[in-house]
Amino acid sequence: MIYVLLFWEFFKIGLTAVGGGMVTIPFLLDLSGKYDWYSRGELLDMIAISESTPGPIGVNMATYVGYNIAGPAGGIAATLGEILPAIIIVTLVSKSLEKFSNNKQIDHIFYGLRPAVTGLIAAAGFDVFKITMTKASAAAPQITSISWGKFIYFILIFILIKKFKKHPIIYIASSAAAGIVFFPLFAL
Repeated sequence: MIYVLLFWEFFKIGLTAVGGGMVTIPFLLDLSGKYDWYSRGELLDMIAISESTPGPIGVNMATYVGYNIAGPAGGIAATLGEILPAIIIVTLVSKSLEKFSNNKQIDHIFYGLRPAVTGLIAAAGFDVFKITMTKASAAAPQITSISWGKFIYFILIFILIKKFKKHPIIYIASSAAAGIVFFPLFAL
């Protein structure tokens, strides 16, 4: 049954995606190859929508996938699967937080997890970069076929973000408008 499958797949993602919503992206890339639920190109749309809407990106993406695959009940099943591990873990941790708060082993575990989470986020970022910035199909992007229009726009937005540090919605909204107006340039 599709609801059980959605719940189970997102339960596994919620259980293993330590470090926040962006860490779910490599798992979602893997899921796109495992099932015919969405393409890698559609994953970029999901990321954009999930980043543009309120709430955690992992939960938003689970809801989006579940809803697109099996309607409202699918969205609920995937979302519950995504959040249930966190609820269980936070409940268990909060019960024993006082006992482990000064434990050096726990500090060392989290110290070791930080670079792994950073690596997962960087790998996901590189995959999104390849899919977004190339002229090849989303299913098989080649880093050698960079779309220079998209790349120049990427650099421009990056510089604006670093220089002016405005709210992300300003960059998202202006980029949506730029996509409408300058679409032919992005295809270069």
